[in-house]
Amino acid sequence: MSAAQLNSTFLRLKPNACMEPLPVDETFWARLGSGQLGDFHNEYLVSSFAYSDDWNQWEMHPNGDELVVLLSGSIEFIMEIDGLPKSTLLNEPCAFVRVPQGTWHTAKVAEPSHLLFITAGEGTQHRPANHGR
Repeated sequence: MSAAQLNSTFLRLKPNACMEPLPVDETFWARLGSGQLGDFHNEYLVSSFAYSDDWNQWEMHPNGDELVVLLSGSIEFIMEIDGLPKSTLLNEPCAFVRVPQGTWHTAKVAEPSHLLFITAGEGTQHRPANHGR
């Protein structure tokens, strides 16, 4: 058995404690958004992304918490708490933040970074990064 790569195969963590590999291609996000990959009710998506630029949007997960782990680089992670932005600097490998359910968040890249996400994806919402700023 060969090792899989988290940048080309995400994982669905199911309520029965099983994992399902989800191959990632150019149609992945469209399939996810259209419901072709299910609704992720009581499930988590494990994914990984590299960033060299600030995020161009805020996001919010209304149905569960999200775990964001820095694998490399440095990033300013911003959560909107009581209507105000609160920053946390992630600048050491394995540093992480827990994004509470229903919390809007975004990130500014201090240096090229690689992040691991475990996301309660059901009902995820987005808004432009300049919203209300």
